This record gives sequence, C-alpha cells and structure tokens, in this order.
Amino acid sequence: MVRVPIYAHRGASAYALENSTAAFIKAIELGADGLEIDLQLTKDLVPIVTHDLDFWRLARTRRNVSSMLLEEVKKLKLGTSFLRLVNGDTILTFEEVLEFAEKNELSLNVELKETFVNAPPQIDLLFKKSYTHLNIHFSSFHYEVLERIKKCNPMLQTAYIGTKKTNWEELGRLTAADALHMHKRHYVQKKLDLAFQAYMPLRFYGINGNENYLINPHPVVVGWITDFPEKVLTQQLKKEF
Repeated sequence: MVRVPIYAHRGASAYALENSTAAFIKAIELGADGLEIDLQLTKDLVPIVTHDLDFWRLARTRRNVSSMLLEEVKKLKLGTSFLRLVNGDTILTFEEVLEFAEKNELSLNVELKETFVNAPPQIDLLFKKSYTHLNIHFSSFHYEVLERIKKCNPMLQTAYIGTKKTNWEELGRLTAADALHMHKRHYVQKKLDLAFQAYMPLRFYGINGNENYLINPHPVVVGWITDFPEKVLTQQLKKEF
C-alpha cells in the first residue's frame, strides 16, 4: 500500500513551538514524512521561517517582519512566556531549514506569505534555484506568487491554497498550480471527483487524526497537513491490519 505523505504543520506544533527546530525534530519522532513551514521576507529580503506578519504573538514585539533586518530578527527570543528571554528559540532562515530537511530526508511544503506579494525582483533568485536534491513544493494563498514562480522556474512544484470561493468546476484554469491545498471541510465526494477529473492533486490541512477517510482516502489525495502526525499515521496504518 502506498501511504499518503504526512506533513507536520509548522513542525509538530501541537507539542513544541511552531516553526522551531524542536518542532521539526519532534515531527520526525512522531513519524512525519515532511514539514509544512511558512516563509516571510525580512527588510533585506532574506526568507525566514515564521507565520505572522509581525512578532507580537511569539516575541512580544509589534514590528513587522518586513521592517527588520535579518540581524535584528536573529536577536529575538521566541516563546509563549517570559522564559523565552532565557532559553527561547531564535528564528530560522529558509536556508537553515533546507539543510535540516536534506539531512533528515524530509519533504517540504513551503507556504509563501504576504511579504512575497509585490516583492522586489531580487527574490526571483530564490525561485531560480535548483531544488532537485529535495522533495519540495511552494504553496500560497496568493495565486500571483505562484505565477511568478512558474515564470522564473517552470520545474518548481507549486500549490494553490484554496478558499470557500474556489470554483471546483474550473480547476483547470489554475495553470500555475500543480496541486490544490484545502481545509478538510472540503473533503467532499463531489469536490474530490472534480479535482480527480481535472488532474489536480489535493492536500488537506486541519487534519487531526480522527478522520475515518484517512484509512482509505480518495486517490486524488497526495498529502495530509496536520499538527498531530502520529495520530494520522496510526489511522493510516489501520488499513494494513
């Protein structure tokens, strides 16, 4: 049986600080096949691994990512309490996570956030790189970012993150997307069949490991994105018994 790959959402973020080395290591321990990470751009156009547009939630500073140099970002201590000032994590760069993924043979689902919209031409160098040594794809809610990627490097794999407004009858128009990412609420037979007919592979996020369809998923599904990789793995392995 070919098992659907499991992507740990921001690492094993239910058990460790999101997008941190600890979360990535925990994801491996829990059986994840890959990592889902978020990229934002610093003022000096360095891709860093963080979700929000500012650091208030994780570092108690309201400064926007795009207003800070990498040197400033690296000085931040991340965490959910004042203990972060003593032993908090630091922000990782995309390059650091690429090295980690290669070393540990992990797939990467890289979500490009809002700072990539209307970013300067210099970032095209990121998309022109060869990632053939990795199993990697770039996703975004911003379709124009995917179009930019394909213009720079048609060989890079992309995925459009859809919304409730996504027209399932016209998936064929998403020519800059090699796959579609949707919340699990859209795991509906009609939509699955339409995606299959349009040759549009699907990855679903928001998976918690209790979904019955994990045991026998629709053939169009090529990935689960979850905070609980061990629960998803347990469900999938039930089919073998």
